[in-house]
Amino acid sequence: MSDEPQTRTLTPPASPSAPRRAAQPPLAGVPAPAPRWLTRVLVVGLVLAALNLRPAITSLGALLEEVRTGLHMSGSAAGLLTAVPPLCFALFGIAAPRLARRHGPTAVVWAGMAAIAAGLLVRPFAGGTAGFLAASALALMGIALSNVLMPVIVKRYFPDRVGTMTGLYSMALALGTSLAAAATVPLATALGGGWRTGLGLWAVLAVLAVLPWTVVVRARGGRSTARGAHDSRRAAGAAPGTAAAPRMARSRTAWALALFFGLQATGAYITMGWLPQIFRDAGVPAGTAGLLLAVTMVMGVPLAFVIPRVAGRMRQQGPLVVLLGLSGLAGYTGLYAAPAAGAWLWVLLLGVSNCAFPLALTMIGMRSRSGAGVVRLSAFAQSVGYLVSVPGPLLVGALYQHSGGWDVPLLLMMGLLLPQMAAGVVAGRDRTVEDES
Repeated sequence: MSDEPQTRTLTPPASPSAPRRAAQPPLAGVPAPAPRWLTRVLVVGLVLAALNLRPAITSLGALLEEVRTGLHMSGSAAGLLTAVPPLCFALFGIAAPRLARRHGPTAVVWAGMAAIAAGLLVRPFAGGTAGFLAASALALMGIALSNVLMPVIVKRYFPDRVGTMTGLYSMALALGTSLAAAATVPLATALGGGWRTGLGLWAVLAVLAVLPWTVVVRARGGRSTARGAHDSRRAAGAAPGTAAAPRMARSRTAWALALFFGLQATGAYITMGWLPQIFRDAGVPAGTAGLLLAVTMVMGVPLAFVIPRVAGRMRQQGPLVVLLGLSGLAGYTGLYAAPAAGAWLWVLLLGVSNCAFPLALTMIGMRSRSGAGVVRLSAFAQSVGYLVSVPGPLLVGALYQHSGGWDVPLLLMMGLLLPQMAAGVVAGRDRTVEDES
């Protein structure tokens, strides 16, 4: 996989005997490298955007019981809330490539941050279940578009630092996830408000994320017409004279990456939704069970920065896939055999296993040679993957209810790690989707 920038120097080196010539202006339509200040703003924008990709979900999880009571929400409607995020990620993520081709990925990410801010601002004041769901869907739409385009932004602006930049925003994403889960209730209590205050606070972080992307979009809009036309194509990943973007449905690597993404997302949603209940049923106090979940999520903060950097230096990522899968198998086996006795060790192992998510994002950026390929691969892998993840938490809940315990659900979780590792090994091969389609 080559991480060379796609923008190259077009002037050949002068021979020793050749007379010195005046510097030639860049050819029309060939963009100059982004100014250093704009690159710095992009880094800030990536971090702030990533911080906003999960609080809309995990802040709600912390206050779900209060929201149900406050809105007189039925149990089925509350269950729908837990299934809405992956559905929205799958459905709205499909639109990201088309929007990126028309408007450029930076403009779409800006719109995504604005949608998150608007949804989080409106949601606490919704008068009923329908309004609450609609505002949540607006925020999730913005998250879905940004989910798909984060790898594209990294590939477009940091082609020689894919692993490092993916690690940076993956770490920020994990931090935002754990921060919203842990701080929503204490912040709402400290401010003397109820669940509306706890949910609405996260709109402030989303508004902050809009600011750097506004600067980036305005800076890009200020270029000349000729250069801007070229950049519009470049933003979608297509350079003049290049072949059409690959078709994902014809690529074995794309399907393997989608399955790997979906199965790791299944494990993550099962962990977030059911891990505290597993511990509580084993006799662990409720407060400690919540803390154990927080430890699992916090594990992703440092590892989400390290793993993409390591993966970016490897020709094949299969060994990392297997290592993370075996960590998950050990954690689930511990939960099956002695959930309370080794609780802290099990959550550490599951925290390591859940870092398959930043690894999947890194592989998305590495499995295509072009920006157009990354756009399509990101949309395909995440949309198909999130659809794959929808039944998992529901199936675990049904098995738990009908079996009366956690033995059967834990065996299912262990079983799902086997195809996850197999798909990840295929997706981690040193090849691109262009090679196959």
